[in-house]
Amino acid sequence: MPADRPYNVLFLCTGNSARSIIAEALVNRLGEGRFRGFSAGSHPRGAINPMALRVLEEAGYPTEGLRSKSWDEFARPDSPRMDFVFTVCDSAAGEVCPLWPGQPMTAHWGIEDPAAAEGTDFQRRAAFEAAQRYLRNRVAAFVNLPIGSLDRLSLGAKLQGIGSMDGATAHRPHVA
Repeated sequence: MPADRPYNVLFLCTGNSARSIIAEALVNRLGEGRFRGFSAGSHPRGAINPMALRVLEEAGYPTEGLRSKSWDEFARPDSPRMDFVFTVCDSAAGEVCPLWPGQPMTAHWGIEDPAAAEGTDFQRRAAFEAAQRYLRNRVAAFVNLPIGSLDRLSLGAKLQGIGSMDGATAHRPHVA
């Protein structure tokens, strides 16, 4: 793992409009310069869900520069080399991902899709706030791991454990 640069972390979801975007913003703030967050989708919607942006902004997280994009952007030879790749939705975890240069550590951190929530604006907003809270807990646990002192097997087990924290979806596929 790099000691000379920040760790690059890619969050994947199918649409790249809510959960992965929220996780990207969280790791960029909570990682305090030791981590650089990115997000992408297998079938990006092309726009970020406005409620995701609102919840991030109201919680004090910067949103400038966030955009919905394809995971193909990160599989090119000139892309930033990822150290970690996390899926945050079950459907993306079940898809065949591109080969990521450098063999990053991977884990599945699935949570319910807040963009699929139905009901009143209050109920939909509550779903986004819950997603942000669950992802914040995972990201905080991750950025506080002693990454440099863990062997790959131990680190992998810790990453999988983070994916099992409160809010985890029932379907937890193994991501290699």
